[in-house]
Amino acid sequence: MPTRLKPVDVVLVGFGWAGAIMARELAETGLKTVAIERGPDRDTEPDFQPGTMHDELRHGVHRDLMQDLARQTVTFRNRRDQVALPMRWPGSFLPARGVGGAGVTWGGRHWRFLSADFELRSHVARRYGEKFVPPDMSIQDWGLDYRDLEPWYDRFEYLCGTSGQAGNLGARPIAGGNPFEAARRRPYPTPPLKSSWAMILFEEACRKLGFHPFPQPAANLSRAYTNSEGVAMGACMYCGFCDGYGCESKAKASPQTTLLPVIRSNQNFELRSNSMVMRINLDNTGKRASGVTYLDVRGREMEQPADLVVLCAFTLGNVHLLLLSGVGRPYDPNTGTGTIGRNYAYRIDSAATLFFEGQRFNPFMGAGGLGMCIDDFNSDNFDHAKLGFVGGGCIACRNIGDGPIQFHPVPDGTPRWGVSWKKAAAKYYNSTCVITVKPGTMAYRGNYLDLDPTYRDFYGRPLLRMTYDYQENDLKMSRYLTDVAVAIGKAMKPQAMTVKPATSPYSIVPDQGNGNVGGVVMGSNRATSAVNSFLQSWDVPNLFVVGASAFPQNTGYESTATVAALAFWCADAIKSRYLKAPGPLLP
Repeated sequence: MPTRLKPVDVVLVGFGWAGAIMARELAETGLKTVAIERGPDRDTEPDFQPGTMHDELRHGVHRDLMQDLARQTVTFRNRRDQVALPMRWPGSFLPARGVGGAGVTWGGRHWRFLSADFELRSHVARRYGEKFVPPDMSIQDWGLDYRDLEPWYDRFEYLCGTSGQAGNLGARPIAGGNPFEAARRRPYPTPPLKSSWAMILFEEACRKLGFHPFPQPAANLSRAYTNSEGVAMGACMYCGFCDGYGCESKAKASPQTTLLPVIRSNQNFELRSNSMVMRINLDNTGKRASGVTYLDVRGREMEQPADLVVLCAFTLGNVHLLLLSGVGRPYDPNTGTGTIGRNYAYRIDSAATLFFEGQRFNPFMGAGGLGMCIDDFNSDNFDHAKLGFVGGGCIACRNIGDGPIQFHPVPDGTPRWGVSWKKAAAKYYNSTCVITVKPGTMAYRGNYLDLDPTYRDFYGRPLLRMTYDYQENDLKMSRYLTDVAVAIGKAMKPQAMTVKPATSPYSIVPDQGNGNVGGVVMGSNRATSAVNSFLQSWDVPNLFVVGASAFPQNTGYESTATVAALAFWCADAIKSRYLKAPGPLLP
């Protein structure tokens, strides 16, 4: 029997960006708030200092800050007629663990989604007609629009001290910024980061081709800054240890560098680390969450009663816990009914690698958000009518810090091993730059998440099973955008270029970044969404689910800033509406 603890007002499951924001907002109102995090507690000092953090083998290869796949993983298959097998090594995506979550290990690429992204289904239907959407594509509107989230995007930028150049300030175009961005109320709080030589070459080539380059918005600070919570942050040193690492100088925005100093001092807040939530508990009606059951740091089973339960875990963790707890109706791909596990989507990255003679790009330096981008082919910023696909993506040239253990590009035709390969790797390491293509992928009826019937985790629970593959729409989109990257690459005049297009079937092996979305999608129709537009469960009104699991499909941007904006949006709805009249916020 679990030990029953004293009831609290709110229990948060997971403590990354979403958990930290929810804790800050709810504990401030006087609610007794407990956050339960499966990984260890950690902070900038001593955990992220150079002696332990500047280690490419430990963190870049062995993924020391990531989820232990020997204890908890997923199974994967491309199609329903295949047997899913467990993911045994960190590959295509990298769920973080520990206080701060992926907010510690993200690169800092800080995007606001475009206006059309939030109303994708209706936008495509208006512009191209209903039949433009393939029959098996299950994209849908979010149930809110950009204007709803703009105040919260703004708040997160000023919390992070985001570096960037505005392109649309109050509907007024600003030179040097992104001309495709939706209107913002204020400039970025700090100027853009410095441009690397590769970025300058990319920018010049894009302008020659008539495109509109702009500096990547980055949560890596271009100068020292005191954020909206009064927390002092440092300036980026361009050390290159950013993506997959914690920041030693408090220059990359994370929960540790922006919110934790404030949250930890609030007597209404308690953090329990190294504790694994096993299930959400429901009352005898099944319509109300009564709290959670978890294993504490000593392996003891604990029951934490709470009036309000908020899931703030990684996308896959949110879906898994709901399925294990019997909350909501699991998605059935045969009938297209059910919502938990529906509309899972990932990324379909491609790249063009450029090799030069006599150029020095210093790939070992940089920052996770250091880059030059174009949005000319993102979302619906270009006419799709004759192209025959939905969607788009961001094309960029970045200096994110590529260490020599993992980054050793060589031109086509180079032997894969031996003396010739070693000579080529040494020659081109510092003379190579990469143009990346990062489109989102759409949601489809056959791509989904459910519980695996065979494999179990360390705790004896069924693993989460992923059924996912690229569809022709996404492959067509990727080919089109990759051709654009190649055209830009040619304009940069390299001596050689290697093109790595996306191919089917999707593989779970290569690292492609954390682009996992969906499975607990939001919307205004409970038949096709698991949570409403305030991220409140349709089935259990005192349960909220915050994270990229709410995205109905993917976009051409990384998701962190939108996850944070949704967390602020959800917290505001709880404070201003739910607490005054607990119950469903939408009919």
